[in-house]
Amino acid sequence: MPRSLWRGAISFGLIYVPVELHTASKDGAFNLHLLDSRDFAPVGYQRINKSSGKAVDWQHIVKGYEYKKGEYVALSDADFKHANVKATETIQIDTFTKAADIPLAYFETPYYLAPAKGGQKVYALLREALRATQKVAVATFVMRGRQHLCAVAAVDEVLMLLTLRFANEILPSATAAAKSTAKSERLTPAELSMAKKLVEEMSGPWRPGAFKDTYRADLMRRIQEKIRKKQVHSLAEDAEQAPERPKAQVIDLMEALKNSLKRRAPNGNPAAPRKSVAKTRRRA
Repeated sequence: MPRSLWRGAISFGLIYVPVELHTASKDGAFNLHLLDSRDFAPVGYQRINKSSGKAVDWQHIVKGYEYKKGEYVALSDADFKHANVKATETIQIDTFTKAADIPLAYFETPYYLAPAKGGQKVYALLREALRATQKVAVATFVMRGRQHLCAVAAVDEVLMLLTLRFANEILPSATAAAKSTAKSERLTPAELSMAKKLVEEMSGPWRPGAFKDTYRADLMRRIQEKIRKKQVHSLAEDAEQAPERPKAQVIDLMEALKNSLKRRAPNGNPAAPRKSVAKTRRRA
């Protein structure tokens, strides 16, 4: 198992569960390098001292808080820990709730919690209690100099910690809601009924393995094509533009819904693609 990111304990009531935090996800970003377009040599990053203009090695870099213009308080890892030792070593559970009661916008990053030495039994106790009650634990803890809100859940045979955003980190939805409300007022009962039927027709069990990063494969094919054609230093011009969607027209919503349902196969899977016959009409 990879090296743990954090070590401490889960605490609730008088229960103390020693645990280690491990990553549960990986970055799917394409690994690209920055190049100088004049000779296509790699471009590196440098940390520059803003006073001397010279590069600074990592061994000389520390974190600091600017308490007034140009004046800083230097902080070490020990300073972050001394600010609140318990918070840096404890996942403190404040409450238990249903996962469905936490809005999706709050969820951030998943991690695995593994039992530390001697903590297997109490770890299993918390896991099974969460599973039996079908609830998650809402807690706080400090990692890398920042406090996190989190949810601890029983997933298969392990505990998973999912960091959550604090309420003040969620932007208000007033603007989007106002635009959405204006459009929803024009819906007819027949349109809503047809849309609900389409949702039901397209519903099915959650199968994450069915979804692949297809664009990554497309980009890799483009890279291999440039290598094959010996165009490794040739920068392509803008790609051919896709046909612009008509702005002065809107689709006949009912007709589009009906045709969407017709394209569904009897078993709930999409039928063979066919050309859309959705009618259009001019805006009034």
